[in-house]
Amino acid sequence: MTDTDIYIQRLLEANPLREPLLRSVIQALQLPPGSRGLDVGCGIGLQELLLADAVGCDGHVTGVDVVPEFLAFGEKLAGQFCLSERISFRLGDMNRLPFDEDTFDWAWSADCIGYPAGELVPQLKELMRVVKPGGTVVILAWSSQQVLPGYPLLEARLNATCSAYLPFLKGKGPELHFLRALQWFREAGFEEFKAQTFVGDVQAPLSSDERTALTSLFEMLWVEPQPDLLSEAWMEYQRLCKPESADFILDQPGYYGFFTYSMFRSKVPRK
Repeated sequence: MTDTDIYIQRLLEANPLREPLLRSVIQALQLPPGSRGLDVGCGIGLQELLLADAVGCDGHVTGVDVVPEFLAFGEKLAGQFCLSERISFRLGDMNRLPFDEDTFDWAWSADCIGYPAGELVPQLKELMRVVKPGGTVVILAWSSQQVLPGYPLLEARLNATCSAYLPFLKGKGPELHFLRALQWFREAGFEEFKAQTFVGDVQAPLSSDERTALTSLFEMLWVEPQPDLLSEAWMEYQRLCKPESADFILDQPGYYGFFTYSMFRSKVPRK
């Protein structure tokens, strides 16, 4: 399998875990029925299905991404759900969106713009350009998790020393972290700011899809150990997080874990 194929597989495996929470986020937005929206960094189009459902039969959602294979998969997915007329895909860069000014009623970006850290102002201004005055811009991302119940120190150590996010955070100041997004919205010239965090719960008995999603999550969250991770901690990770282990944590009869998504939204000023 290519790296792209593996990434698509990971997205599909994780979807049963994320979809209920993302539905809650979209419901909270109360997107106008019949509106036209943009999903930036749409990946394989899983969220387009939810967004299209939210805006109804007269609405339309456009997904944009830089990976052609993702867009091709998304088009097939939309066809499977008979949504090809309400969902479309465009190849494009979030820094130079291939759309005219004031094209969309709202824009959405999940686990993409500004995540986990970066210079948001230029990207937010680009979203402002393509969204109509008075329209909403929403960015959201995975912001925390507790998925090793009973081992909070181990989980904290893994997050600090072998998180998959470390390469994206290295050399970035705290002011560039995703959770500072409200300040970036202000600097970009938006108005009516709101931040909100949503919690996704998962508990025993776990479905087979939930087990697959959590197992995949362990592998995505914590990659190869760094030199400053104690070997004992990495061995403990393998004991708890590998399905072949006799102590696999998902086999606990009382397993419970949670994760959070943090959302930032604002309005494009009216001219």
